[in-house]
Amino acid sequence: MKKAYHILILHVGQVDADVLDNVQKSLIKAFPRSSCEIAADIFSVPKEAYNPIRNQYNSSIILSRVSKYASRSEANRILGITDVDLYVPQMNFVFGEAQYPGKTALISLHRLKPEFYGQPPNRELFKERTVKEAIHEIGHTLGLGHCENPYCVMFFSLHIGMTDQKELRFCERCSSKIKQII
Repeated sequence: MKKAYHILILHVGQVDADVLDNVQKSLIKAFPRSSCEIAADIFSVPKEAYNPIRNQYNSSIILSRVSKYASRSEANRILGITDVDLYVPQMNFVFGEAQYPGKTALISLHRLKPEFYGQPPNRELFKERTVKEAIHEIGHTLGLGHCENPYCVMFFSLHIGMTDQKELRFCERCSSKIKQII
């Protein structure tokens, strides 16, 4: 069976290899007829994305750079993964951002770590959150909007509790749309 979509994961700054491996395996499961690989390139976080007043990085600037990288790639989708704290001007922070629809997406690990919220490290919870955000943002690149089902991975998360409530999969309606697209 031919693979319909090839997803490439791009390091944006320093990211643990085991996190990338986990996302890679999970994306293959989440998207039927897809393949996924981790790029050998390590993309640096653009300095101009940093906002010293907010002590955060503008997600849209980084996503734009990932998009330029994507224009040279044969992959259908590119997911940038970074460990810096992201924001868009209208919000205090974002877990990720994607072209809707488009070829590129970006997630941040920064606020997915339990330690960010004063909790003890929990590697399994962190990995689950990371996969949810990766699937969510790739879903946007495929043209899926936010879902009204609070358990669907495409539900909009205003805070980490909402991310934790979501499941690691699409609801029936979103799953049906994904099957039509891929």
